[in-house]
Amino acid sequence: MVDWPETSEFEERDERHGLHWKTRALVGWAAERPFAWVDDEITATDQAWVRAHHPVPALLHRVDPRHGLADADYTALAEWLRKA
Repeated sequence: MVDWPETSEFEERDERHGLHWKTRALVGWAAERPFAWVDDEITATDQAWVRAHHPVPALLHRVDPRHGLADADYTALAEWLRKA
């Protein structure tokens, strides 16, 4: 479980640049440990930021908000876990 910060000094700037408000907090929480993030709001900007700022494996997996987690999502998570 991640304990989300109330606000971040970077939040406004991050939003202007298209970075999700959770991205920086998750990378900080992970503290250079592998992590998987499943969300319906993950973007290419979040993916790129994590690759640039998190030197160990991370899976940012976007789910379809209309359907929630589906079998294909669980398969993607299981495959990533086997490789991580």
